[in-house]
Amino acid sequence: MLTRTQTTTGLLGWAVRKKRANAAAADHLTFGLNVGRITDSSEWDAAVWSHPRGNIFSSWLWGEYKIRTGWQVHRLTIRDGADDLLALVQYHERTRGPVRIVRMQGGPLLTEKGGRQAERCLQACLDYVKLGRLDLMLIDFERSQCSSGTSAVLARGFTPVVTPIRHTIDVDLTGGLRRVEQQMEPRWRKVLRRAERTPSLSSRFVEDVEERLACFDAFGVLYDELKMRRGFSNSFDCTAYRDLAARDPRHIFVEVRDEGELVLIRIAHLTAERCTDFLTASTDRARASGAATLAVWRLIERACAEGCDVFDHGGIDPAASRGVYEFKRGLSQNVVLSGLIWVYSPTLLLQKAAAVGLVAR
Repeated sequence: MLTRTQTTTGLLGWAVRKKRANAAAADHLTFGLNVGRITDSSEWDAAVWSHPRGNIFSSWLWGEYKIRTGWQVHRLTIRDGADDLLALVQYHERTRGPVRIVRMQGGPLLTEKGGRQAERCLQACLDYVKLGRLDLMLIDFERSQCSSGTSAVLARGFTPVVTPIRHTIDVDLTGGLRRVEQQMEPRWRKVLRRAERTPSLSSRFVEDVEERLACFDAFGVLYDELKMRRGFSNSFDCTAYRDLAARDPRHIFVEVRDEGELVLIRIAHLTAERCTDFLTASTDRARASGAATLAVWRLIERACAEGCDVFDHGGIDPAASRGVYEFKRGLSQNVVLSGLIWVYSPTLLLQKAAAVGLVAR
């Protein structure tokens, strides 16, 4: 069994050599680098999850979700002449009118050797994608950014975009649960203690796949009701994501019941160092019972048990959703920038217009 301690270079070198004879597409040579496609899910995920910054958004699962929601997905490796891995790139694209939109999430994932050639790797990727004058490329590292990757997009002329929702609250787990408790506000601690002492309130992690499928179905119903109640909408497709999340062990499902009635479902996802609060839906009854506080605390306990250093409490936008912000900052006030969206087009005017449009959304 492959272990986390194996290097990404060694792992992918082994995998690529093993499968090269059956490769679905020929490598593309550009700027002295080989850009190759990977079409095998186990090969791709083995490489992604052995990378120290591997994440859900660079995984095969997320690519499959994007395919189901109308995008074309490409998974690439960039290697040098010695066949050493420099980068993993997953991007999805679709066309809106005359504009082709190419988007990377959770990457590119640069290896240590690739980081020393980051600008060259990015240029090879751009050459492979072949953007037209009405095309756009968006790069969202999704907390996987590194200094060399940031330098590369800056040097290539990408425009950085930041919006309020690009901020989150990070909870430091390196000091253990006791340290987290010491740093939370008294009001948050009080609600947690009351919820833990309430006999009618129960929480559990949903582990069985069939139960997780049923749990996600219930989540979808609660989520639709929540959107109607609060008057918001987004592009997340519960139906398309359902079985992908339910069958993925890196997604954590926690449900809370009050007197046997399901009142809240919270879903997080794990990387080697981070547990991210990803999706939540609840009934009005959950608010008064402290169900949300209890669910978050159960996730933090699980994250500590999994060896995570950080609990990412999800995005915040205090001006637009004050209640959510007040709830989250009761646990921690460590507000951080979760990352920029980097925008590029061969047509500078289109690039600037797209950046302004993202800010205005």
